[in-house]
Amino acid sequence: MSTKSAVSNLIAQRKPDHALPGALYSDPDVYRQDLEQIWHKSWIFAGHTFELEKSGQYLSLQIGDYPVAIVRGADKQIRAFHNVCRHRGSKVCPEASGKVAKLVCPYHKWTFELDGRLLFAGNMADDFDKSQHGLKPVHCEVVETYIYVCVADIAPDFSSFRKSVTPFVAPHNLDDCKVAFESNIIEKGNWKLVFENNRECYHCDFTHPELMHSFVDNPSVGGAGGDEDLELKEHWDRCEAAGLPSRLVMDDDGRFRMTRIPLFSGAVSYTMDGKPAVAGRLDTTGEANIGALLYFNYPSTWNHFLGDHALSFRVLPIGPGETMVTTKWLVKKDAQEGVDYDIDRLTKVWLATNDQDRTLVEGAQVGVSSPAFEPGPLSVASEIGVCQFDDWYCKTMLEQLNDTIPLRSVG
Repeated sequence: MSTKSAVSNLIAQRKPDHALPGALYSDPDVYRQDLEQIWHKSWIFAGHTFELEKSGQYLSLQIGDYPVAIVRGADKQIRAFHNVCRHRGSKVCPEASGKVAKLVCPYHKWTFELDGRLLFAGNMADDFDKSQHGLKPVHCEVVETYIYVCVADIAPDFSSFRKSVTPFVAPHNLDDCKVAFESNIIEKGNWKLVFENNRECYHCDFTHPELMHSFVDNPSVGGAGGDEDLELKEHWDRCEAAGLPSRLVMDDDGRFRMTRIPLFSGAVSYTMDGKPAVAGRLDTTGEANIGALLYFNYPSTWNHFLGDHALSFRVLPIGPGETMVTTKWLVKKDAQEGVDYDIDRLTKVWLATNDQDRTLVEGAQVGVSSPAFEPGPLSVASEIGVCQFDDWYCKTMLEQLNDTIPLRSVG
């Protein structure tokens, strides 16, 4: 039996509304197929355009097997490349971020222009053609400062996501933002456990005391629906009257979702007292309490937008049982630390929450790796989001493994 068939059979064993079979979180062959069928074929959130304000600024990331670099060119355009020198493969951009005049391979000093063209390669033959050895491009799209990249030869459509997410994020004026703080943590758990943990708050009352000062779990938006929740509908109506799209939008395939939710009574931000963490506002609507805009886009990101700041989260798999989670706290560009915001106050809730989630994910990884693990039923009241994620994962993987999804060019 081929690896694809074995993984397909394993996925097909999942019972409806139940957790995934344990091997899907730990088996190296499953992880290999996760990379090939999802991570190497999807649009992956890389970072924000305001992190690359000046020509020559770059950021790099590892998407499964592929090191990728994103660079702001001399023409101010943002481009993505395979971070692989065309000589002997060394990483051209060795750091997570930086600023350079040219892209110079640290190994043999092959030098590339910021647009990827090879400018210099020493000691090569007279017939060596530099024009044939530029950096290989990676598909790159930008929407509301979010940089997405795709390492596939043919990238899937991006236009439907762009059309859906733009009205939700645009009022938050991210073009006028900066990263106030960044956190990178390694969770010793499979990337699917990381996302499952994010998609439910069944555990929150018992685990996240800091977050629960402001956040309210609302199962109505976990998978779909919401209009039957009168408090939520009232919140949507009020925010939309102020010019903030709020009603839930879910991708037909379940890959992405946007919606706005109210926070705990009186809270307007993720702080210990529910009061703003940053002076001033990102939006200009005049609506005092906009709650939190939540959006996810599988497999790599979930996000929270508040009145005073925003948070972007990026998930990257490192191995079958290891995942990197990057969190960035976004504030207005002209906000001054120590004047307009205090770093500890701004970051306390989610630094604690992330660490608590890490502990939960790592404990779950140990458990699902046990031969004794038997997938249990999901709560229809509290784990709608987990079921939605697992449904998306199983459907996507089975279609890809069985070659039933036609590749569509980028939109």
